[in-house]
Amino acid sequence: MSTAQWWAAVLGLMLATGVLLVVGALGRARRVDVTMRIEPYLDRVPQRSSLLRADDGSGWQVTDLVRPLTARAGALLDQLLGGTDSVRSRLQRAGMAPDVEGFRVQQVLWGIAAGVVVAALGSVLWWSRGASVVALAVLVGCAFLGGVVARDTLLSSAASRRERQIMAEFPALAELLALSVTAGEGTVQALERVARLSSGELSGELELCLAEARTGVSLPEALEALSRRTGLAPIVRFVDGLVVAIQRGTPLGEVLRAQAADAREAARQSLIEEGGRREITMMVPVVFLVLPVTVLFAVFPGVTMLQISL
Repeated sequence: MSTAQWWAAVLGLMLATGVLLVVGALGRARRVDVTMRIEPYLDRVPQRSSLLRADDGSGWQVTDLVRPLTARAGALLDQLLGGTDSVRSRLQRAGMAPDVEGFRVQQVLWGIAAGVVVAALGSVLWWSRGASVVALAVLVGCAFLGGVVARDTLLSSAASRRERQIMAEFPALAELLALSVTAGEGTVQALERVARLSSGELSGELELCLAEARTGVSLPEALEALSRRTGLAPIVRFVDGLVVAIQRGTPLGEVLRAQAADAREAARQSLIEEGGRREITMMVPVVFLVLPVTVLFAVFPGVTMLQISL
């Protein structure tokens, strides 16, 4: 590239950055949210003197300019992709807050990061070898989509990993709960004991369930919310049996022992299924690595003898 082309590229980049900053800073370009509408009608706390206030770094920051743009891009991405219920369900299964808008913003940021990396590498190729600008734009768009899909895939893997941890903890917690209830403790006391003595994802869900029960929600409703957050069939069956026993007044000891036996059976079945999948996976190195080497060691001496005889 010539010197004039270099200066044109630099000036164009500066002009685009300036236009972006001006458009983002304009107040009329931003959408007025509910907080800004009702804030003038609320009672405000009297402000302290500026000499007594600590400098909390609440001045203007770059994030204040980027946040409206990313929020708008996230809303547009949600309209294009859809699947809000699926994203909210996977966020809950992964143990995160069901903030779909925040997740869409994360997807936009991942896509922008991937696009910036590919654009930087493509610019080097364009300046050094004269690559096509159209091909570079297509690669940047594909990188943006790849970043969006990668964040979605990471959420799905996090939800699956947390579900496996919950299912690994479930049989032991069911046994502890059955023992506590059989020993004479009430349902709430047994749940508190199990949540206090155990650690893990399922115990965290039990603590959240008990916290909701302390705030005024009935225990059956809190347990049903737990089953909805996890979405696992064994947990749902366990919670349904527990709720029915609480509502109808049936003895919880027998119900919990039966549920614990079902949990052990479900864990055993999952181990058998995992073993079957691992067995198929173990066939890959056997067929493609061990077997060819064995055949080579068996055939090579015979081939060598035939060559010597010939």
